[in-house]
Amino acid sequence: MKKIHLILILSISLIFISCKKEEKIQHAEIKIEGMTCEIGCAKLIASKVRRIEGVKVSEVSFEQEKGQFSFDSNKTSIGEIEKEINGIAGGKLYKVIEIKIVEKINLLNELKK
Repeated sequence: MKKIHLILILSISLIFISCKKEEKIQHAEIKIEGMTCEIGCAKLIASKVRRIEGVKVSEVSFEQEKGQFSFDSNKTSIGEIEKEINGIAGGKLYKVIEIKIVEKINLLNELKK
């Protein structure tokens, strides 16, 4: 009886482990209009997007008027990120004006140097 119980537990464990989807990471650069400052605007946008489940990198540059994001497309989409940005403050402040899916991102902070 103990052997059957142990085999059952192992079988269930293997099922749960094998059902886990692998991450499918995508990278995007998004041009954003409406930002008026680095601290209030850029940091707010980055913080809001970072809270979306599946977002791995969320960085926004006021100077370059764009954000760079890496996300697991099994958990979220570029459309969800766009919706979040456009919806900040009831949709009255920021607007996504261009989206590019890219192979990799060069973090904006590195580009400033």
